Amino acid sequence: MQPTVLVTGSNGQLGKELQQLATAFPQFRFVFASREDLKLHHYGLVENFFIATKPQYCINCAAYTAVDKAENEPDMAMLVNGEAVGHLAAICKKYNTKFIHISTDYVFDGESETPYVETDTTGPINVYGRSKLSGEQLCIKENPDAIIIRTSWVYSSFGHNFVKTMVRLMQERNEINVVNDQIGSPTYAADLAKLILDVIATGKWQAGIYHYSNEGKISWYDFAVAIKELTGSHCIIHPIASTAYPTPARRPHFSLLDKTKIKAAYHLTIPNWKASLVKCMELLQQN
Repeated sequence: MQPTVLVTGSNGQLGKELQQLATAFPQFRFVFASREDLKLHHYGLVENFFIATKPQYCINCAAYTAVDKAENEPDMAMLVNGEAVGHLAAICKKYNTKFIHISTDYVFDGESETPYVETDTTGPINVYGRSKLSGEQLCIKENPDAIIIRTSWVYSSFGHNFVKTMVRLMQERNEINVVNDQIGSPTYAADLAKLILDVIATGKWQAGIYHYSNEGKISWYDFAVAIKELTGSHCIIHPIASTAYPTPARRPHFSLLDKTKIKAAYHLTIPNWKASLVKCMELLQQN
């Protein structure tokens, strides 16, 4: 019998990358459930879905990710990123389903000067971050055997993200402004998807919180400059301070994640951010 892997939020960036990778992991049977297929905050519906599909693993990619919009929709953000995660974690425990939940660097306040380790004190500074932290806490409470992976600055050839926005703006405009005082590292969703499936494929389950992003340390401005170089654009990019670009939600100034724990646990080599950006840009240019 092939173990069944359930992927929730399958139409998002990470969900789409997992769909792309599924054929490379023929030892598993995959069930992909979009937001429309499975309303995670309806406990009864989710339980019936589990009874019908009998997953051995569940990867929760479902999330409310509109960081600025969340400031005006805190209840919806908390429902999707908090309460629903607790439901899913509890159902996974009840049916002996191994649970992997995706979280974010935004659970931190961004005041650190060194990369965040998993045990560092959390202190989100916006509604989105608070909702994701609530999801982590409910996940651990309902299912201590879960794996939580915090990631940052996710992009892909699928969906809406910084890379695709920059490519579009550089085609439409002669000049753009990009903040240069928010520091972190991007995560190519295809790399994260492969990591998750590799973790499952090892058969070595080590519960707990882990950090994952691509290697390197850059600002959003640095990221934009690299995108410009790869597209051959002549658009001028101006570095600006976050204060010059006010947004409804505050962003952490520093959210670099330390990946030592996940590399040691699963003997990983993590790609550098630039190498992964090149791969994604090649895909975008093909399409």
